[in-house]
Amino acid sequence: QVQLQESGGGSVQAGGSLRLSCAASGRTFSNYRMGWFRQAPGKEREFVAAISRYGGTTYYANSVQGRFIISRDNAKNTVFLQMNSLKPEDTAVYYCAADLTHGTNWQVGYDYWGQGTQVTVSL
Repeated sequence: QVQLQESGGGSVQAGGSLRLSCAASGRTFSNYRMGWFRQAPGKEREFVAAISRYGGTTYYANSVQGRFIISRDNAKNTVFLQMNSLKPEDTAVYYCAADLTHGTNWQVGYDYWGQGTQVTVSL
């Protein structure tokens, strides 16, 4: 099992940047594929980005490709999401997730979730 806690959310103007962090408990962090999801008011949860166990492979939703960067530091049991060129449509609660089973579809199958952190982007 793993417990996840997001931090770094806040309010920024369009075009700005924000860096989210997700701290994981336990001693098996590298066993997990890690992902970021978001949920805006009135919308379903949306996949944002994912990163492989050792950081060698990343995957992004088309909506954030070229703007967001996911990374991880296994020594610190932490995954990051660097968000650049933010748009109002990026406004959402952002969730960190951990996937132990490593399915072929990187957007599903996550086993553990954080509590979320709010990101608000204004014009």
